[in-house]
Amino acid sequence: MPITTASSRLGTAAFSETSPVELRANWTAEDADVVIRAVYRQLLGNDYLMNSERLTSAESLLKNGYITVREFVRAVAKSELYKEKFFYPNFQTRVIELHTKHLLGRAVYDESEVVEHLDRYENEGYDADVDSFIDSEEYQANFGDNVVPYYRSFVYQAGQRSVGFTRMFQMYRGYANSDRSQAGGKKSRLAGELGRNTSSSIVSPTGVAAGMSSQANKLATPALALGGSTPYGTAGKVYRIEVVGANLPRYPKVRRINTAYLVPYEQLSAKLQQINKMGGRVTSITQASM
Repeated sequence: MPITTASSRLGTAAFSETSPVELRANWTAEDADVVIRAVYRQLLGNDYLMNSERLTSAESLLKNGYITVREFVRAVAKSELYKEKFFYPNFQTRVIELHTKHLLGRAVYDESEVVEHLDRYENEGYDADVDSFIDSEEYQANFGDNVVPYYRSFVYQAGQRSVGFTRMFQMYRGYANSDRSQAGGKKSRLAGELGRNTSSSIVSPTGVAAGMSSQANKLATPALALGGSTPYGTAGKVYRIEVVGANLPRYPKVRRINTAYLVPYEQLSAKLQQINKMGGRVTSITQASM
């Protein structure tokens, strides 16, 4: 059962109301394709995957029955694809948070977990630390050899800690979001409260009601487009774009700001391309009232 009756407002319904993906006995090629897509989505944090990036050799081994789902998960977690997306660009504490989310389907429970994985990484290396997640009793009990890891914190299970549910919302920012496009960027999400041994409140994913995510500052840009302050195009629609982390041309590159724009419909595509070139992350696009 869902851990909360308001799961739809928190964006968790896609997980709490969906059965885990499993490669059952007498599976077909289509079943294997479903599993492969689910593994990529889970382990790559819902990030976009091009066909040229796919791990075709590992996929072939799974489709031909030479490896289990667990071993395919291991192959993806140890791949250069995963490292380029999450390992190389981030500090190790952030990598541990992501490994816990991607491989165990939950948030870190306490600081001792981080210390344990830091120590193993320093002494045994990256691959050994990945193995410690996948070969753990926790992984075996929840996923075994044939179930794709999923976000367990959104569904009540015996043995879970309540702190994992609230902390998961620091890691999860909505079903359509990816782990590389969040407003928090490369920063650790949990280091502060783990160090203080405190529990965070639930921060709902960014949306029309929530506006900018909790990491962003409040914006002064009005929600209403009034008095001709923004030129309307032929479509007569203006959109409000909320952005975090953009480098404006007039500022040094070390200074990154949060801002918002009122943009006519005809200029929306060009503005989004400009924001992308400036390194900004779009957290919300809503139609401005006239």
